Amino acid sequence: MPIKPSEKEDEYFAKLEIQRRLQAQAQKTGALAEEEKKRLKELHYLCCPKCGTKLEEAVLEAVTVDICPGCHGVWLDEGELEKLKAGGKGFFGSLREVFE
Repeated sequence: MPIKPSEKEDEYFAKLEIQRRLQAQAQKTGALAEEEKKRLKELHYLCCPKCGTKLEEAVLEAVTVDICPGCHGVWLDEGELEKLKAGGKGFFGSLREVFE
């Protein structure tokens, strides 16, 4: 006569199966999120946040800033404003040179 597994054994294996499926789903979701993040970065890299035009780089006092030819917005990366402020002409003097 075959031996029946106890209810606790069935419950244990059911929990293991649920955990395995949840982990597999989490890995799949994480991989998809990374792919989507990479795709969006490639799509929007160096585009103006205001109008969407491709940004052009310009050098102001040895600092490379991003300028939008569409709306004439100027975009600075982290630390660039401090470098421009520390320069001799000041931020607005350097910025004036770009548009002249």
